[in-house]
Amino acid sequence: MAQYLPILVMTVLAVLFAAGSFIASGILAPKRSTAAKRSPYECGIVPSSEPVERFPIRFYLVAMIFIIFDIEVIFLYPWAVIFRQLSNFGLVEMVIFAATVFVSFLYLVSNGALTWGPKRKALPIQDDVEPELLQTTTPAA
Repeated sequence: MAQYLPILVMTVLAVLFAAGSFIASGILAPKRSTAAKRSPYECGIVPSSEPVERFPIRFYLVAMIFIIFDIEVIFLYPWAVIFRQLSNFGLVEMVIFAATVFVSFLYLVSNGALTWGPKRKALPIQDDVEPELLQTTTPAA
């Protein structure tokens, strides 16, 4: 138990430091908000107008997909080097890892992370339209 005492002490110190930092920033931070503090700041250039639209979240999702597959590749290289030493255990573990990454990729794709086109609005369905008008016909040649 004495071997774990330094780890426990460091954990307690880390938690106390984090809590103390939050408390000190809440107490010592300036409370007055000015127009200069609320204005956006971009590379020292004062903006002349409001931004047109918010930055799409899809860019961040693509970056996260890239990071996920980058991490997978980082794990695949050492696994490939010692594949023969790991035998079936290593193969099963890598299949589980790859399946987990693939399932997360499918989740992101199913939520539209890679859909870049404009969002299409569904047309309202009108119940009072005659059925003949709903059928599409091509003119006779």
